[in-house]
Amino acid sequence: MTRYKGRIDTESFVYYIIEGIEEKKGLEIVCLDLSKFNIAICDYFIICHGTSRRHVGAIAESVEEYVKKHTGSIPSRREGITNSEWVLLDYLDVIVHIFQEEVRDHYQLEELWADAPSKDKKTFNIKTT
Repeated sequence: MTRYKGRIDTESFVYYIIEGIEEKKGLEIVCLDLSKFNIAICDYFIICHGTSRRHVGAIAESVEEYVKKHTGSIPSRREGITNSEWVLLDYLDVIVHIFQEEVRDHYQLEELWADAPSKDKKTFNIKTT
C-alpha cells in the first residue's frame, strides 16, 4: 500500500523515518512489521524513545523534516507534541511512536505486538535519494 507523494514505497518511507530518528540519536529503535495482520491499522509501527521532553520533541521534529525533505510527505495526524511524553506521528501506512523512556516502559507497546516481526533498517533494500 503506497500513499506517499512521489510514489515512494512503504519500506523506503520507513527507512527515511528511521534516518530522521537516528539524526537526533533516538534510542532503542524498533520497527514492527504489522503488514501480515488483518486487524492492524497500519503496515509498520516504529518505536523509539528519548531522554527528555526536549529530546523527544527534537526527534519528532527531525522525523518530520527528514521525511518531508526526502518524500514530500507530512503526517496526517500528530499527537502529544505539547507535552512530548509520547509523540505519535501518523503517516497512514506507518505510525511513529516517540516516547520518554519511563512512558515507553509503562505502556510496553512492543509487547502488545509481540508476534510481529521486528525489522532493522539494514533489512530494507532501499535506493536512497
